Amino acid sequence: MTNQLESLAKHTTIVADTGDFEAIRQHQPTDATTNPSLILKAIQDERYRPLLDEVIKANPQADTEGILDHLLVLFGQKILEVVPGRVSTEVDARLSFDTEATVARARRLIEFYKAAGIDKSRILIKIASTWEGIEAAKQLEREGIHTNLTLLFSLSQAVACAQAGVTLISPFVGRIYDWYKKQAGADWDEVANAGLNDPGVKSVTAIFNYYKKFGITTEIMGASFRNIGQIQALSGCDLLTISPDLLQQLSNNTEALEQVLDADKSKEMAIEKLDLNEASFRFLLNEDAMATEKLAEGIRNFVSDAIKLDKLIEAAR
Repeated sequence: MTNQLESLAKHTTIVADTGDFEAIRQHQPTDATTNPSLILKAIQDERYRPLLDEVIKANPQADTEGILDHLLVLFGQKILEVVPGRVSTEVDARLSFDTEATVARARRLIEFYKAAGIDKSRILIKIASTWEGIEAAKQLEREGIHTNLTLLFSLSQAVACAQAGVTLISPFVGRIYDWYKKQAGADWDEVANAGLNDPGVKSVTAIFNYYKKFGITTEIMGASFRNIGQIQALSGCDLLTISPDLLQQLSNNTEALEQVLDADKSKEMAIEKLDLNEASFRFLLNEDAMATEKLAEGIRNFVSDAIKLDKLIEAAR
């Protein structure tokens, strides 16, 4: 009997959202994504702690920043031994508002991968969807370095990414859901806001319809899921990056799963095309309280975990 993970894979590329490559091996996704929080979680697992020691030993002259990038790349290498496709490796979130520094770090990550014998076609450089991050991605894409724009919570961010020609975007579902649920407080109706009515699902659906309507080739990878209902409601999205726990829940579920998002239907929709510059991007983002707050919070959280990784590295040297 077909399970829901198998059904989903007919319409959507499955991506594992974890730094735990043993868990990735179990579910056989096409791609994998990492971020500082996931790497921090993995490196605190005794199975993976030796990787940090290996990096420190192999790079005795490197500073903490260099060790961190080597560690991210080593995790990426290990993941690419398990998945047939691509891995996403994130630029330090402390550079989210510095275009040139982001470009420089991305180039270095690609150089580290090249030194390990891994072609840049298998790497997506993850960058926060700030204006500065999107500008960095535009420059990197011109150099043939593929990018994944993350911490994306609004159509304005998605449109700016499309205009920049980025390879892939990661619109967040669960964090949007979290914001609206918190805002509603006691008035939140879980049943009424589930499935297609989930605010995070609605956001990604709007981005999907916009991209397909206007023939935009940037890939859409829904991310940050709280439950399998959100995943089910986005069946048909280009890619979905899913945690090992939710991958397991989908594997255990044998109920029928139909395709929901359909590019052909999107093309028939009446949608207004946007043309953004820096001023209009910043204005529209500022008008969206949810996107503004979640972008800022997401950067702060990734920075916090990057600092914790720095401290682990310094303690291990």
